[in-house]
Amino acid sequence: MLDTEFLTIVGLGFVLGLRHALDTDHLAAVSTVLAQRPSFRASGMIGFSWGLGHAAILLLVGAVVLVCRVPVPEPIALAAEFGVGAMLVFLGCMLGLRLARERWHVHRHEHDGTQHLHLHSHALTEDHGHGHWWRDSVRPFCIGMAHGLAGSAALLLIVLSSARSVSEGLIYIAVFGAGSILGMMLVGMVVSLPVIWSLNLGRPMFLAVQGLASLGSVAVGLTIMLQIAFGGQLF
Repeated sequence: MLDTEFLTIVGLGFVLGLRHALDTDHLAAVSTVLAQRPSFRASGMIGFSWGLGHAAILLLVGAVVLVCRVPVPEPIALAAEFGVGAMLVFLGCMLGLRLARERWHVHRHEHDGTQHLHLHSHALTEDHGHGHWWRDSVRPFCIGMAHGLAGSAALLLIVLSSARSVSEGLIYIAVFGAGSILGMMLVGMVVSLPVIWSLNLGRPMFLAVQGLASLGSVAVGLTIMLQIAFGGQLF
C-alpha cells in the first residue's frame, strides 16, 4: 500500500524545488551567466547544469547529515551563504570587466552629408570556434553546487525532522533536486528572452542588458554579505 503521507511530503518537496529556483540569488547568478550566452538552447543547458550541481551537493551533504543525524552547524551555513554573496560579486565584476576590456565606444563620422554614430570595439575576435557543451556546463554546475551547499542547512533541518529513515530523506532530497532542476531550466529559458530580444534590437541594447546583469549580480551579492555581516535576515 502506498504511504500517502510520504507521497504528499515528496510532492511538496518537488513543488518547493520549483519555487526554490526563483530565489533572488539564484536568479542573479544565472542571469549573469546567461547574459554572456544569448541562446535559447544554451539557456536550458545552463539551467540544467545549475540544477544538477545544486541537487548533487544536496544529496551528498544530505547523506552525511541523515546518517550522522546532526544538522549543518550554523557557522558553516553562514559561511556558505557569505561565500555565495562573494561569488555573485565576483561573477558580476567579471562580466563588467569583460565589457570594459572589449572597450566598446562610439565612433562619429560623416557620410553623404549626414553624421552617423557607430558602436565599435577594438576587442580581438580571433577565436570563432564553437564551445563544447561539457565545457560550457562546468561553471553553472559549480555555481549550482555553491548555492546548494549554502541552502542545505534549512532544507536538511526539515528533512531531519520529518524523514523516518535515511532512504526516505534521500528520496525527498532527490525529488526536491529534480524540482529545482526543472525550475532552473524554465527560469533559464525565461531569463534568456530579454537577452535574445536585446541582441535583436542591436548591440547597444544587448550591452545595456549585460551591464544591468553585472550590476544586479554585484548588488545582490553585496546585500547578502552585508546582511550576514550585520546579522540580518537573508533572502
